[in-house]
Amino acid sequence: MSTADLGLPVDVPSTALFTDQYELTMLQGALRAGTADRRSVFEVFTRRLPNGRRYGVVAGTGRVLDAVENFRFDEGVLHFLRERRIVDDRTLEWLAGYRFSGDIWGYPEGEVYFPGSPIMRVEGSFAECVLLETVILSILNHDSAIAAAASRMSSAAGDRPLIEMGARRTHELAAVAAARAAYVGGFSSTSDLAAGFRYNIPTVGTSAHAFTLLHDSERDAFRAQVDSLGGGTTLLVDTYDVAEAVRTAVEVAGPELGAVRIDSGDLLLVAHRVRQQLDELGATGTKILVTSDLDEYAIASLAAAPVDAYGVGTQLVTGSGHPTASMVYKLVARAASADPRAPLVPVAKKSTGGKTSIGGRKWAARRLDAYGVAEAEVVGTGEVPAELADRQLLVPLVEGGEVIAREPLDVVRDRHAAARAGLPLSATQLSRGEPVIPTEYVHGGSGS
Repeated sequence: MSTADLGLPVDVPSTALFTDQYELTMLQGALRAGTADRRSVFEVFTRRLPNGRRYGVVAGTGRVLDAVENFRFDEGVLHFLRERRIVDDRTLEWLAGYRFSGDIWGYPEGEVYFPGSPIMRVEGSFAECVLLETVILSILNHDSAIAAAASRMSSAAGDRPLIEMGARRTHELAAVAAARAAYVGGFSSTSDLAAGFRYNIPTVGTSAHAFTLLHDSERDAFRAQVDSLGGGTTLLVDTYDVAEAVRTAVEVAGPELGAVRIDSGDLLLVAHRVRQQLDELGATGTKILVTSDLDEYAIASLAAAPVDAYGVGTQLVTGSGHPTASMVYKLVARAASADPRAPLVPVAKKSTGGKTSIGGRKWAARRLDAYGVAEAEVVGTGEVPAELADRQLLVPLVEGGEVIAREPLDVVRDRHAAARAGLPLSATQLSRGEPVIPTEYVHGGSGS
């Protein structure tokens, strides 16, 4: 299924230079050494979750598929590489015909993961796989960090909807990716129109303080907004005096006013006062939206407040203190020769300082307890134990260079909600803790 089949207006440029120079110089060296065609397996994983986090969220997979599909060295890109003398002519000739022809497996987008989980596995020749390292990591690290923060916030919010409002707090293109990742993590809408256009995410928005300040009085501003957007709009009531603004808002829009937004002050106290005032004025159906530098902890602190929805910006698009998922892309197996029949040999970096990795082509499965709740992430090489055969996590994403696993974003969003619900209850606690389930390793052969 293509993006066109999903009705998504997606136009992705060449992603070939979304990479580090050493990917190309490694390619050049491997071509000269005659090792570039060796069958290889790379895996994406993280050695640890961000401090205090209990689970991670896989996000960005759909964007990775777009990036792989559009990884092309056109004439302009080749001219740049030639002019800078980054690689030699033989390598440029090879790059001119580059098309990824291998296979990619991965955790389905929206799934949760833990330290050591083989979140994505890329298989093909060394040459074609090594070039994808940086672009895959840049997407997965960013989007998974945002989705993890969004998941914690949506858990804290319960049934109350969350609006992503962080476009002005990050790079303009990162804002689009962040809105997508937030939707995966449980947010219901975004203020960013580019995200709505590109990924069909619901968009919302009414007015800022500037609109109120533009007019001669708050009443004039409210009247102008209601005349333009209707009585179901959301009026911003904290530009001057909140109590006076609420009274004026109901007088202008009537008791059917859609919502009021509070963007400053002691949100817990103000929300209670505004709810009482709205009810006294007969606007019992008018909702209260709060914004103002919220994170998962602030959202949780408002659980008992009469708040109907939250708008979150800065803390969301910066991963609520953890802007990366610290994923790495490591060669874990390679053939002894370029012969396609040559068996895979496990390889792994050996070092101190916590940067070791485990060699071998891996599978992953999630073991459940007697109640159907996850109790361990099992990662292994070789044969999958029979009792875990139907609990495997990796699914095919790309086969023979062809993308085979595109899916609507709502499917991904629902998958995440189900995956999180399948974890122990302590997964959603905001207090610092270890990963909610352990990772167990099973070694069984080369995994070739």
